[in-house]
Amino acid sequence: MARDYDSQLLESVAVRRRRMRDALLFGAQRGRRTVDERLGKVFAGIAIAAVLCAGCVGWSFLQATLAKQKADQKKQQQQQEQMYNPSGTPAPSATGGAKATEKP
Repeated sequence: MARDYDSQLLESVAVRRRRMRDALLFGAQRGRRTVDERLGKVFAGIAIAAVLCAGCVGWSFLQATLAKQKADQKKQQQQQEQMYNPSGTPAPSATGGAKATEKP
């Protein structure tokens, strides 16, 4: 009777060690993984990659639009300055109000 208990104990320890080694090497649920689960993970990865790509494209579009608006604004400001000051002389200062005189 004692001999059966010892052999059962040794066998259960060996089985436990093998299961622990397999779990460490191959994952705890290696037998339960199916093709459907793997395909689900692949599609999830593709979806995440697509969302990241769309985010990058959107950010690039936003940056380009803002840069274009800034350039247009600067161009309009230059056109307005040319319209109010067509001769190229400096505009009168707001503090003095007097025109600059030229010396011969």
